[in-house]
Amino acid sequence: MEKQDLQQLKAEFVDTRNFLLALGDEKRQLIIMTLLEQESCDGLRVIDLTEITQLSRPAVSHHLNILKQANIVSIRSEGTKNYYYFSNMIDNVKDMKKLIDHLLALLETKEENK
Repeated sequence: MEKQDLQQLKAEFVDTRNFLLALGDEKRQLIIMTLLEQESCDGLRVIDLTEITQLSRPAVSHHLNILKQANIVSIRSEGTKNYYYFSNMIDNVKDMKKLIDHLLALLETKEENK
């Protein structure tokens, strides 16, 4: 395995770190699944998500903040009401796929060289 490949893989891990951490939590996965189930793209409020996830308002807000930092959700305000919805996370998913494809190629090369 070349040093350049390892440096590239390290950079890809850094690029996807926040996204992977956000996806790795069961409660955040539940929030993502809940947002995916919505027919409307208008978003959901924290109170809606507390009812569905059975989490406290502070816990839902905490998880939404992590999802927001990872560019998975965005927030839209209407007066005093905040609605959370999917942001354009296609680039994050493409970066993750690139990481996985690169890792798989390196592992397959390593396996062939045994």
